[in-house]
Amino acid sequence: MDRKNIVLVGFMGTGKTTVAKALARKLRMHYVSTDALIEKREGMTIADIFSQKGEGHFRDIEAKVAAEAAGSSGAVIDTGGGIVMRNENIAALRKNGIVVCLEAGPADILERTARAAHRPLLNVEDPKKAVEELLKARAAHYGKADHRVDTSALSVDEVVKKIVEIVRN
Repeated sequence: MDRKNIVLVGFMGTGKTTVAKALARKLRMHYVSTDALIEKREGMTIADIFSQKGEGHFRDIEAKVAAEAAGSSGAVIDTGGGIVMRNENIAALRKNGIVVCLEAGPADILERTARAAHRPLLNVEDPKKAVEELLKARAAHYGKADHRVDTSALSVDEVVKKIVEIVRN
């Protein structure tokens, strides 16, 4: 069988992109970003897709990209925070992948995303409330991951080490 993918899911600001790139380098695997694939396909940023075409359109494109990325072999796949909201996405990504959910507390997420204007779901009057509500709404979906790693008090290297231990066991 081909080499399994490592799929990182989790809320924005949990470190998916940074960890995925470091993990891919360490394990000499390909790095795939579902958000980058969406932006390339649509010819615009995620924020612009949300504002011009709506979240529903974004989620439809995201599902197509998830299915395509799942067809990879030996890749570290960095997903958008809401990809777990559709069961078909997790099912597709799990076919040839180990799904690891990166987690962090609301305070850590807010600190990490404070200067990120490209986060359309946080461009609201009360970002703290938005984070708490979104985390609550997505908790059961994130719970479908094969493994969980809390990144709150860990360095990128420590998170990578934990994931390597998970996939090698």
